[in-house]
Amino acid sequence: MADRDFSTAISKIKVPMLILDQKWHRLFALGGKPEEVKELEAKENELIKREAELKKEQKDLKKVKENLMASVMSNMEGTSDLVSKKLDEDKRLLEECNARIEANDDELLDLPHQTDEVNRELMLRTMDYCYDKLRTNSNEAEEITNWIKDVRVKLKKNVIRKHNREINNKEIYSYMHDVFGMEVLNLFDMQNGDFYIGIADDKASDDAGKGKSSNEDANNLSNVELEDVDLDAVAKETKESSEETVEESVENEETPSEE
Repeated sequence: MADRDFSTAISKIKVPMLILDQKWHRLFALGGKPEEVKELEAKENELIKREAELKKEQKDLKKVKENLMASVMSNMEGTSDLVSKKLDEDKRLLEECNARIEANDDELLDLPHQTDEVNRELMLRTMDYCYDKLRTNSNEAEEITNWIKDVRVKLKKNVIRKHNREINNKEIYSYMHDVFGMEVLNLFDMQNGDFYIGIADDKASDDAGKGKSSNEDANNLSNVELEDVDLDAVAKETKESSEETVEESVENEETPSEE
């Protein structure tokens, strides 16, 4: 939309009194109000306060005017100097009162226009702040989304790598058992016990003395769902690991055991 068309459309909008709206104040609950917004808010508060003062003053002046007019009417037919002097004073005060009322009426007539201008400017500055905050939040949310996606991809890859290691451990230990027998394996287990056969989460649960199911933890990691994940490297690693295990098995079968 062109700037001229935008300004024309904005000028036709009736803007509510923003500083009287609690929801308007909550727009700045997190970041606080910018200085220009604070200045406009203070200016609008002063205009509203001034309008209230003038209305009260007008009410008081009109009461004074009524009393003065009553006094003038009652002293119109007086002939004494004292009465004549009082009449002249009341007329003077009545003229001052009328002038003050007229001036206040003019100011009261202009105050709503001034308040509306300040309120409209406050709306524009509020919109600038809000849309800037919306853009900032959107950019940060996008960055966080990309970070989460990257972490989930890495998590999925590491879950697969973790399972590959555990499977490889089971295969190695199984082949060792077949080749050397349980008696020999038990001796070496006692000497080289710093390893684990099974799911690593089981060992973590056992060491901590917790009753939580290790399979549940493993499943929680394994069930990570990704749409656009390229796991070629992980698949290649899995294939190479399996081929190495098969080659070792064939070599062990071809080597005659000493009796």
